[in-house]
Amino acid sequence: MTTQKQRILIVEDDPEIAKLEQYFLEASGFEVVIESDGVKGAERALNEIFSLILLDLNLPGKSGMTICNEIREKVDIPILIVTARIEDIDKVHGLSVGADDYITKPFSHTELVARVKSHLARYARLTMNTSPSKTSEELYSGNMTIDRNAYRVYLDDIEVTLTTKEFELLYYLAINKGNVLSKEQIYDKIWGEGNYGELEAVKVYINRIREKIEKNPSKPERIQTVWGAGYRFIG
Repeated sequence: MTTQKQRILIVEDDPEIAKLEQYFLEASGFEVVIESDGVKGAERALNEIFSLILLDLNLPGKSGMTICNEIREKVDIPILIVTARIEDIDKVHGLSVGADDYITKPFSHTELVARVKSHLARYARLTMNTSPSKTSEELYSGNMTIDRNAYRVYLDDIEVTLTTKEFELLYYLAINKGNVLSKEQIYDKIWGEGNYGELEAVKVYINRIREKIEKNPSKPERIQTVWGAGYRFIG
């Protein structure tokens, strides 16, 4: 029985970089699709099935940031931004619109493949226990319900839409209610990539969750920042 290959979409306007990425990934057993135009890349991402997207920032037709935001509103798969821009503000902006991680040009083929495999494996682990046939495992905190098996969150019985990674981060904080978790602890648990990635992702994702579950995100009551130590969920 032949195992279906995982499909990866590369949206990159530099043909040499795109072909190089394609070569490395196909050599590792992935099926790869390339789009050099931002508009066409966004259309394919939203209308076809992919396991992961490698997304450049500077694209003709539509920027990588805009594409990332559009994809994240409708599709919950890993998105890795590949860019030569290394400013922190670019990283924060990319994470804030839904990117999972950054790969900075130039990169080695081993780094590219390792990052892709790590995110795919992590995503698979986060979603493998979401079968609706299982008995619901729920956490309650005030007017909030967190359904672990269905990966759903409710405030006053109204569902709050979270991405898979946002949900897992919230759940991790909730099951450690009252305990302070450092950025490193959270990153290791949710991203699980050792030295890869950016710790800044933790702060960005915390802020994204606050925007969805806090009455006043600028004065959070559920997820506290403990300066110099990390974050604490108090419900």
